[in-house]
Amino acid sequence: MAARRAGSAGLGTLASVPLYHFSEDPAIEVFRPHVPEHRAGVEPLVYAIDEWHAPMYYFPRQCPRACFWPGAATSHSDRERWFTGIEAKMVIAIESAWLERVRATTLYRYVMPEATFTEHGDASGHWHSRETVSPLSVEPVGDLLSALAEANAELRITPRLYEMWMAVIESTLEFSGTRLRNARGWFDASG
Repeated sequence: MAARRAGSAGLGTLASVPLYHFSEDPAIEVFRPHVPEHRAGVEPLVYAIDEWHAPMYYFPRQCPRACFWPGAATSHSDRERWFTGIEAKMVIAIESAWLERVRATTLYRYVMPEATFTEHGDASGHWHSRETVSPLSVEPVGDLLSALAEANAELRITPRLYEMWMAVIESTLEFSGTRLRNARGWFDASG
């Protein structure tokens, strides 16, 4: 996960914000703190996402995606470049090779208890807990493309994410990238 830092926004504990975890596994009874793949050495945590940013996870787990949206510090020129004529709250870009997998994936939304979660400290809507967490409930998301539309997120499909991502992170947009190492030619392009 890569995200733009948003100053001091939202540091601290949760104040009644719905939190979710998304998985292709419908039978998770507890979430234990763990170290994410390819991030050895970080603190083991349980991860959740807030409701506004939840559409970033309406995808198969390994699907690379670039998510971005205007924030308070977004320049007029970046709004014009990336969001002219778009009423969506965010754009989520995936590679065309993943579209059929998105259509075929059954995804489940776990509702997480708020008590032990702390905001991650950036604008990406991520929260974490140092404690083992039992979900409150689980339900299927349903058709993922419909869920994205209902969440007012624009899905962009491109043959390759790398160049778009590089332009997004150089902009004044807020952003979050997930599983980008799985993008076509990622390691070749990123050196």
